Amino acid sequence: MALLIQNGRVYREGRLERADLLVEGDRIAAIGEGLPQAPGARVFDASGCVVSPGFTDLHVHLREPGFSHKETVASGTAAAAAGGFTTVCAMPNVDPTPDSPARLLPQARRDARVRVVPYAAITRGQRGEALSEIAALAPRVAGFSDDGRGVRSEETMRAAMERVAAAGSFVAAHCEVEALVPAGGCCHDGAFARAHGFPGIPSESEYAEIARDIRLAAETGCRLHICHLSTKEGAALVRRARKRGLPVTCEATPHNLLLCDGEIPADEGRFKMNPPLRAADDRAALVEALLDGTITAIATDHAPHTAEEKSGGFRGSLFGVVGLETAFPALYTGLTEPGLLPLGRLLELLTAGPQEILGERRTLAPGEEASLTVLDLRTARKVEPERFLSRGRATPFAGRTLRGWPALTLYRGKEVYRRWPGTQTEG
Repeated sequence: MALLIQNGRVYREGRLERADLLVEGDRIAAIGEGLPQAPGARVFDASGCVVSPGFTDLHVHLREPGFSHKETVASGTAAAAAGGFTTVCAMPNVDPTPDSPARLLPQARRDARVRVVPYAAITRGQRGEALSEIAALAPRVAGFSDDGRGVRSEETMRAAMERVAAAGSFVAAHCEVEALVPAGGCCHDGAFARAHGFPGIPSESEYAEIARDIRLAAETGCRLHICHLSTKEGAALVRRARKRGLPVTCEATPHNLLLCDGEIPADEGRFKMNPPLRAADDRAALVEALLDGTITAIATDHAPHTAEEKSGGFRGSLFGVVGLETAFPALYTGLTEPGLLPLGRLLELLTAGPQEILGERRTLAPGEEASLTVLDLRTARKVEPERFLSRGRATPFAGRTLRGWPALTLYRGKEVYRRWPGTQTEG
């Protein structure tokens, strides 16, 4: 059945234009002002809304196989659809580790509501030692990552980068020198840590390894993507690398772009993630890096855990928060409405930016795949974690009132999420 999306603003080719959009089957049939309603077509009134290509998230933990008590492909991709994401890249810290073609995520084809592109591990079992089957895996994965641990050995990382470069893929690096993190390090080494007597995670633990990996990328020619950038020093390193023409990109998360350690109100596990919420000047440096092109993608690092696993405060909770369902409204409310980040740039960081890193180009145009989201910019709604479609509930944005909630998401023409503007109806 055809669907006519009327009265919205359509984001395509970097511009916002007032237009209707007609979907027939799995394709966009037409875009233009005053499109006639096709016989039998449903109509979606997108007044006050923006119609965007579906978002791409380069950094998601779907937890399956091995940890389905935290999240499943089905629940994680339902959350993705609710957040406007039609492509998610699944990190490899699952069991068994995807370090060979036989271990790639079979559930993605069976249970996914949106497109899932898996990462493969850099090393077997993510142990930082023997390399995965890089050449065989490369055509079937987004890239290679040992996210959650990183690769300690420079010799191993160099060998991995050489093989990944030869395979035409990229490394997505979790940059953390574990030797610089004190035992029990659970939050940024700053005011909050000192006030509560917590061991702090120093900024150097991130930027020292960013410097190493940029150097190795320069020496090997491997494309390097820095995961979840959180420090001002790291942003400066990436900026210099990109000015030198090195093949280096990076992402930042909504929580690191919007929050800092001085704003943590209490010892609650929903504020514990890795990398942690940093200082106010780090957050400001990340926003500046969005504007000048240093950061080329926003990624959620959606990392669900059970309520029990997040109930122990900073000392006793596991690292990680959920982010798929709140990403756009949090960013729109926190950065775009106050005038800190133009709407077009925000949409670029969630669409064309991450797509380019994957070597893709997806836009809204007649004949193109109808994978899109409709964003309601008018309706304000409180973040209620108990209503999340993800199995995870830990979010630093709980209780906040946000605008910009996705009202409709289509994946290949199929309605995978619906919340009509101004209502509480979910589909």
